[in-house]
Amino acid sequence: MKNSKNAIGFTLIGIRTEQFAILDANYNAKKETAIGTKLEVKIDDVNKHIGIFSEVVFLQGKKTFLKICVSCHFEVNKNSWAEFSMKRQKKIIIPSNFLAHLAMITIGTTRGVLFAKTEGSPFVKFIIPTINVTELFTDDIHIDID
Repeated sequence: MKNSKNAIGFTLIGIRTEQFAILDANYNAKKETAIGTKLEVKIDDVNKHIGIFSEVVFLQGKKTFLKICVSCHFEVNKNSWAEFSMKRQKKIIIPSNFLAHLAMITIGTTRGVLFAKTEGSPFVKFIIPTINVTELFTDDIHIDID
């Protein structure tokens, strides 16, 4: 990838609640709760878009009682996208620090959506903890394109 000293130009263009569910029957206030997280990255090379999908589940035993998936969609400016592009190798290489930044935005957004959807219910006490996203993206992501 070309080495650039310029900041990566991007815009948040959309937020979607992909999935939300409260499964009251699976919840017991006296049981211990665990949390599971999943993060997915999708790109659209034609439109220069990156989608980050954040999924969080709250569980007791193996039963999910609260689930949310939120996606944030970003448009990268054409000059920054050109820095990612390795046309000869038919690859896009997205820097890990940039992905970590987008993931932090998405996880924070997921936290806010969860609060808004559970506000006024007993489930408002379940908050997505802080996550060190720099540990999730230690290497640049290489994506093959056609």
